[in-house]
Amino acid sequence: MSEGNPLRVAVIIGSTRRGRFGPTVAGWFAAQAGRRADMDVDLVDLAEARLPETLPDHDEDVPEPVRALAPRLAAADAFAVVAPEYNHGFPAPLKTAIDWYYDEWKAKPVALITYGRESGGRYAAAQLRQVFGELHAVTIRDGISLPCYWEQFAADGSWPKVTADCNAAVKTTLDQLSWWARALREARTRVPYVG
Repeated sequence: MSEGNPLRVAVIIGSTRRGRFGPTVAGWFAAQAGRRADMDVDLVDLAEARLPETLPDHDEDVPEPVRALAPRLAAADAFAVVAPEYNHGFPAPLKTAIDWYYDEWKAKPVALITYGRESGGRYAAAQLRQVFGELHAVTIRDGISLPCYWEQFAADGSWPKVTADCNAAVKTTLDQLSWWARALREARTRVPYVG
């Protein structure tokens, strides 16, 4: 793959809860990434994917929703995971979704965009770093944390306000995600990852 090929970035909405704020955050992040010439975005909503909650034994068939999502994850050069923080952790449906797959995550970068109360989802991000590390994925250093995200609505009802910190943080996050995605894609092309 040449350096000029756009990077395929899967933006994953990690909450399936009714009334969730995740689609707003993911839509904003996907729009920012979509403005870049070096990125093609695939928005993956776990609520629509409808992955089963129960993982099978090793000798059981993989359910159709899992098979349907697998090619989209496998095609991604990078991931951006949008996750709320519930009780100092990330949502169970996101963990189940992560656990359904293995090779799809391997040797690829992951940006974490978390939101919550005062912590902004930092506890959820710390847990996700551990989980993705175990799957041989690389979480980039500078993700986006959105504390008290509900305070960032503009007067016209849009989100986020022009003055919100995340508007500056998104450039750094996307630059790092792009660098890692390109470096790891080139490395995977030259030598298959062993792990």
